[in-house]
Amino acid sequence: MTESYDPDVLAEVRLGMVSGIGPRLRGLLVAEFGDAAAVFRAEPHSLARVSGIGPKLVAKLQAAEDLDAAGQLSLAERIGAQVVLIGSETYPRALREIPDPPAVLFAKGEIKPEDARSVAIVGSRHPTKYGRSVAQRLATDLAHAGVTVVSGLARGVDAVAHRAALEAGGRTLAVLAGGHARLYPPEHAGLADDVAASGCVLTESPPGMPPLAGSFPQRNRIISGLSLGSVVVEASDRSGALITSKHAAEQGREVFAVPGPIDSRLSRGCHALIQDGAKLVQDVEDILEELPPGAASPAGRPDLNAPRPTPPNLNEVERRVYEAIGEGPTAVDAVVEISGIPVHRVLSTISVLEVRRVVRRISGTLVARE
Repeated sequence: MTESYDPDVLAEVRLGMVSGIGPRLRGLLVAEFGDAAAVFRAEPHSLARVSGIGPKLVAKLQAAEDLDAAGQLSLAERIGAQVVLIGSETYPRALREIPDPPAVLFAKGEIKPEDARSVAIVGSRHPTKYGRSVAQRLATDLAHAGVTVVSGLARGVDAVAHRAALEAGGRTLAVLAGGHARLYPPEHAGLADDVAASGCVLTESPPGMPPLAGSFPQRNRIISGLSLGSVVVEASDRSGALITSKHAAEQGREVFAVPGPIDSRLSRGCHALIQDGAKLVQDVEDILEELPPGAASPAGRPDLNAPRPTPPNLNEVERRVYEAIGEGPTAVDAVVEISGIPVHRVLSTISVLEVRRVVRRISGTLVARE
């Protein structure tokens, strides 16, 4: 019954179930109407004023009450998946900072503060012996260094990286393209259980949703968004791993690539990344030296969730806007949502802070602390 679930959670899940409403359009709708519940209360003519919302999407939003969001939440409970909203304390801070963060995560396992120090390892689904060896060695060494390994639970390099991190006694996060109850590939069910026991398996898809072709590239932005940097190990020039590296670059995160034999098809993508400015990786030190130091956590590892001191002489609105900007490039939409301040005041406050050299604009939609 819908009465047993928080209306805001139900609305967010239902909005995520509307076909054609991806993270970008969801962000525009919420910016216009305030929250997901208000989107469904909006009149058709108001919805149509939002950029990208045409008559077909207006009709889908109007018919969204027929989508069984409560059933998806019930299924999540039965399979042990927690619902993590973007405004909650357990939502990964680094992910909140990307331009199009998922509003809802379904998580099996636990996201911990030390996962802020994460690196993604991605690559071919059909790696060579060399590629498997490199992925295993890098994931093992990162785990030994206290770095969480992030990947997509896919066949090939992803699976090698997850297993190596687990065998090294480290933490690993796996990001799915579909829902937990429609795990893909199905033969990785045991691996998913192992990851959940020593890390977390998460997805923005409701548990009963199958992985669709378009959800794999969309999933890749979460892999890079959770990570300080992404390492590509073997990728052809059309590999999906290159989408992850593209997202990483757009999110202001580090991009790393492992070189390979010049006559190997699976080296082409990595070599192109290196030519475009990605850091060439020969061993784990090449990765670790690019990671920000952070503050020491109780476990002796850097805690990148530790907030920077707020500059003095800020008024209340300036302080809230500044503190809503994360440690890396942050979307203006995210600043609006986190601070709870209207968009026009956020924009004017950012301009004031920019003049005072407290923050800087990276692009039209991204801002960062100085």
